[in-house]
Amino acid sequence: MNEAEIQLSLARSPRFGSALSYATTLHGDDTRKGTSVPYVSHLYSVASLVMEAEGTETEVIGALLHDAAEDKGIEILAEIRTRYGDEVATIVEGCSDDTPAEGEPKKPWQQRKDSYITHLKDASHSIRLVSNADKLHNARSILRDYREMGDILWERFNSSREQTLWYYRALADIFTSYPANNYLADELNRVITELERLVQN
Repeated sequence: MNEAEIQLSLARSPRFGSALSYATTLHGDDTRKGTSVPYVSHLYSVASLVMEAEGTETEVIGALLHDAAEDKGIEILAEIRTRYGDEVATIVEGCSDDTPAEGEPKKPWQQRKDSYITHLKDASHSIRLVSNADKLHNARSILRDYREMGDILWERFNSSREQTLWYYRALADIFTSYPANNYLADELNRVITELERLVQN
């Protein structure tokens, strides 16, 4: 079976279809930060990038669910593990920068981001692949919205403009040094370089 046949098989997979429905149910009422865009558009886009990078079924499902624990609580990992297996749950956990137990606060922003960047150096290929796709889609959205909105965009974030730019530059550098997929790593670097250029003008 060639790569095209594998990807078509994935798209018809009942397991993939189940994960698509599950992700849509989990995030169906959510919107993208500061917009009315359904949040599931991000999940579909990240899964598409992983699929286009010839990711496995497990990696694509991990992409669909990559924000589940971070957004809905660490307790949901047990359900993901039961539904889709240990490997998917490991990807989801590995793509989360902080997953406190119910009722516990998240760690401070800078601490979370420093820890996540360090974690990516030793993360598995699957985690880095899904994470790179996630950060690439986010970065593309930031670049597009910055072109339309200018500096008012940064009001959406819990971090400052400088912190956000620092974080995405650090991510681009990590994925360039430890690529799971060369295109995704190079594309993230290109997007962040363009964002930096625009912000400096």
